[in-house]
Amino acid sequence: MTALQTRELDQALAENRLAEASSILSDLAAQDVAAMLELLNPQRRSIAFRLLAKDQAVKVFDDLASTPQAELIEALGTAEVAEAFDHLEPDDRAELLDELPATVAKALIRNLSREQRDATAVVLGFPRGSVGRRMSPEFVHAFDDDTVEATLTRVKARGHQASTIYTVPVVDHARRLLGVVSLRDLLLNDPDRRVGELAKKPIFARVDADAEPTAQRCVDRGILAMPVVDAEQRLIGVLTLDDAIEVVDAARDEDEARAGAREPLKSPYLQASILAITKARVVWLFVLAVSAILTVNVLEIFEGTLEQKVALALFIPLLTGIGGNTGSQAATTVTRALATDEVGPRDVGKVLGKEVRVGLTLGAALGLAGFLVAWGVYEFDIGAVIGLTIVSVCTMAASVGGLMPLIARMVRVDPAVFSTPFISTFCDATGLIIYFSIAKAVLGI
Repeated sequence: MTALQTRELDQALAENRLAEASSILSDLAAQDVAAMLELLNPQRRSIAFRLLAKDQAVKVFDDLASTPQAELIEALGTAEVAEAFDHLEPDDRAELLDELPATVAKALIRNLSREQRDATAVVLGFPRGSVGRRMSPEFVHAFDDDTVEATLTRVKARGHQASTIYTVPVVDHARRLLGVVSLRDLLLNDPDRRVGELAKKPIFARVDADAEPTAQRCVDRGILAMPVVDAEQRLIGVLTLDDAIEVVDAARDEDEARAGAREPLKSPYLQASILAITKARVVWLFVLAVSAILTVNVLEIFEGTLEQKVALALFIPLLTGIGGNTGSQAATTVTRALATDEVGPRDVGKVLGKEVRVGLTLGAALGLAGFLVAWGVYEFDIGAVIGLTIVSVCTMAASVGGLMPLIARMVRVDPAVFSTPFISTFCDATGLIIYFSIAKAVLGI
């Protein structure tokens, strides 16, 4: 798929040259068609989808993101996408149902086969954001006393319904997870050997665990299918690697958006409405505007100090910039460490200790440079104020930036909510208080 093909398709649809549009779509793989449809506006997307052959439409619908899927259903009606909906994996189906109005969702569920309806109900029974919502309840398992031959027979019989067959969970007859065995090991071993002898210790997840760190662990370790268990260690599903990658990508997009003080868009930028883009940005701008009032209040409190030493005002942008950037760097680093399970709320003391030392080291290097420049241009006392302030601000900002994501996780809030601009604004106000307090002490004003 190329940008030129996308433009040609869009132009053909706009000019009602449907035969040409159909020809463009028929020569492409389903994934490429899905990528092109996501770049079209909803009206032209629904027209293009109608031009697809039945089998191709099912594959393309599966490859679309949940928001374009929902827009297609609302544009075409449930009858036209019922078969495509039926072919979705239960976890993808549950994600799509979250996007749809209740009446449309109910109509689609009614058209499902009983088997698919039951599988979807399993996933919908767990909270949003949990592993249970992203797992697949369709898998092939083996009992520990099964032979390799019996297990391979089960894989062949049920594999076409399973989300993956390359990793087979091994359970006892109470369905408690005991281990996992790869398809490779099954194919290369004696048919009469017991599967329990081949099973390896599993890396698994609890069904109510947070999906994001679990998916990150799955991706980092390259686990093709991570078993998902309930509180009693009973196997109820698997988190496949492709689903884990989707979770990680979505979380990264959300974190990047919030780090830039906005909410992620649900559709491509050029297809998003002005209202959607405005809504994605305006809330954070209001939050940051309120936060910035703190900085104004601090300047008002120390107005008398500035009148006595006007030179102090010249260094405010430098100090607030250093503080905000230091805090943002610390927050980004710790947020990443949280996502990869390198640290957790239990490590708050270790993180604070490390960030204090990092802040002091950064502050000492930058503070020395600031001291020499300010001393050379103004006087020794001004240089001392700048140097001491930079050391203090760097230490404070690094500590706050490192702790914020951990505090967010403790109170069950997405660490990305404490976005880079928010931390920068907080560090600006606090840094100014430190700055003027040191100035009053050193200069005696």
